[in-house]
Amino acid sequence: MTQKTLNDLLNWRYATKKMDATKAVPQEKVDAIIEAVRLAPTSSGTQPFELIVVTNPDLRAQISKAAGDQAQINDGSHLLVFAAWDNYTNARIDEVVDLNVQARGDLPLLHAYYDNLKANYIPRDAAVNYAHAARQAYIALGVALVAAAEQEVDSTPMEGFSPEAVDQILGLSERGLRSVVLMPLGYRDATGDWLLPMGKVRKSRDTLVTYMD
Repeated sequence: MTQKTLNDLLNWRYATKKMDATKAVPQEKVDAIIEAVRLAPTSSGTQPFELIVVTNPDLRAQISKAAGDQAQINDGSHLLVFAAWDNYTNARIDEVVDLNVQARGDLPLLHAYYDNLKANYIPRDAAVNYAHAARQAYIALGVALVAAAEQEVDSTPMEGFSPEAVDQILGLSERGLRSVVLMPLGYRDATGDWLLPMGKVRKSRDTLVTYMD
């Protein structure tokens, strides 16, 4: 049996529109996806977001209402909510410094680097800092989508929701977080998903890629 390559799995994946509500994703596969998110790169290693894993059916039903009744939120077994920091603060960056000290030692260069980061980030408008943090969450989303494909778990990235409503449902604002993007996990319903039989549409390499030798 030929082992599937990463590109085979990326070709297999698609934004699943209908999930089989009778099939739950095994916890070990969810854990593998979560670990990939944890290991995802972020600017200066700040990881300025949190991942909320929602399995509670009542919460998912509320979130689905805030997302235009997208059925995958209810029919999938897990909902990943990527929630970015609402701002950078000294305390949040100092936590990153502490993690670096634990892993790499108490290096003067390390303190100088993050002191410079604080000097640049802290004075900025909160909206600018949130936008920057949200972009880091999107890096993790991309890694999560690839990890889900590697586990042969279906997923759907979703921006079509009310962040304010989701923040209220999950109590994110009081934690200094704002929801950025949703990602239900589950298994495709082969008989009910209108998108499944359709071919994958992507730009050609010649259109997408420019080589500058």
